[in-house]
Formats: sequence, C-alpha cells, structure tokens
Amino acid sequence: MKKYTDINAAAVDNWVKSGWEWGTAITAEDFAKAKDGCWDVVLTPLKPVPKQWFAPYLKNGRLDGAALLGLASGGGQQMPVFAALGADCTVLDYSAAQLETETAVATREGYEINTVRADMTLPLPFADNSFHIIFHPVSNCFVEDVYPIWRECYRVLKPGGILMAGMCNGVNYLFNEDENGHNDLKLANKLPYNPLKNPALMQKSIDNNWAIEFSHTLEEQIGGQLQAGLTLTHLFEDRDKGPISEYYPTFLATRATKQGGN
Repeated sequence: MKKYTDINAAAVDNWVKSGWEWGTAITAEDFAKAKDGCWDVVLTPLKPVPKQWFAPYLKNGRLDGAALLGLASGGGQQMPVFAALGADCTVLDYSAAQLETETAVATREGYEINTVRADMTLPLPFADNSFHIIFHPVSNCFVEDVYPIWRECYRVLKPGGILMAGMCNGVNYLFNEDENGHNDLKLANKLPYNPLKNPALMQKSIDNNWAIEFSHTLEEQIGGQLQAGLTLTHLFEDRDKGPISEYYPTFLATRATKQGGN
C-alpha cells in the first residue's frame, strides 16, 4: 500500500482539479488590493488572522525583509498576499497541483516564489534559523504525528521568529457528518480518529477516495509546540460552514514565538 502521505497528496491534487475552495487562487484584483494595503489571510476557515500577529515584522503595512515559509500552504491564497507585502516567500507543499497554482499566480503577477514539494512528516529541507515567519494553515489533520512538525518549525525559525498555525480540535471526527444537515449528524467515532490503526476505517477511506485524516488533542497541538520550545502568545477559535460548527467551534489558531533575537 502507498504511504498515507502519498495518498493524501493525490487526494488534494484531485480536489484542486475539482475546484476545491482551498486550491483556488486569489484574483489579480485581490493581489492589487493587497499591494495597496487592503488584505486578509486565514489559518482557519472563516476568521482572519489579526494583523498584529505579524509584529514585529509587519512595519508600515509591509513585510519587507521578512523570510516567510508557507508550510503546507500551497494553492495561491496566502503566499501571493505575503509577496505583495514584500516578504521573501517559500512555500512547501506535498501536492503538486497546489504548487502549480502558486507558480501560476507568481507568473501572472510578476513576483518570485520558492516552491518546494516535500512531505512535512520528514525533516524540513531548510537550514536552521532560516525564517522569520512560518504560516501553517489547517493541514496537520493529514498527519499522524504532529510532534516532529513542531520541532522542525522551531529548528528552522530564526530567534525571535513567529509560528502561526491553524488546527482542527478533533470534535468533527466524532461524527458522521451528512451534507443534508444536522439532523443527520450521528455520534459515530471514538477519538483518536486514526485510520492507520483502524482497518475498517482505513478501508472506508480508500473505498470513498477520501484523504487519510487524523484527530489531534490539544496536548499534541498546543502542548507539542510548548514541548518543542516555542512560547505561545495568542490563540483564537473558529468555525466553518458545516453543521457541527453551529454547536461548537471546531478549529483553533495559535501564534507562538521562538525566543531570542530583537
């Protein structure tokens, strides 16, 4: 059987081809607005990231001089905004289609971006202390073990650098969610949700051409960042447009820093 991360990369490629929301690039108009200082980015489905989270690297509305890594952040949505603000952008993603979109937007708008196709469950292909900012939207739900990711983020951040991460809190994996509405929600799964340790769930995922997804606890998500040496500074919760979020927030975003620097 293929490695689960290869299955997930192929799934995302197919989603992009089908018009996936998170694989649809920003427009030329949105890029122009970002250059004029009118912009928002998201780590989670709905709530924009507060601009003060980018301090001290956001100066006079610009990110000039900031080395920024978009970790599993392909798709031409956040990186073009950061490029418009003057950041030196690198994007790492395991989906070839997501990286193709990044390259297409960069060509369209005339900026340079370093695209890296790599599996984030492996050591990141960057030197120690490489980036001022890591922007990591919801994506580690496609990874079984998040602890190594937090350690690698700490390693490649410069002293004083910032990690912004979006995450699922796991509540959505408790239910079989039907698109027809919340009357069809059924408590169906025990946590942790891990198809690699549940053959029936793994087979169901394969039969339905799903990605292989995983729930993670707050101990893994927040505790893992602290364990890696990062310092948590800010947090917010968010929802999506699905029926579960009508009852309870299903996402969170964190800002953490690597101590040192200015």
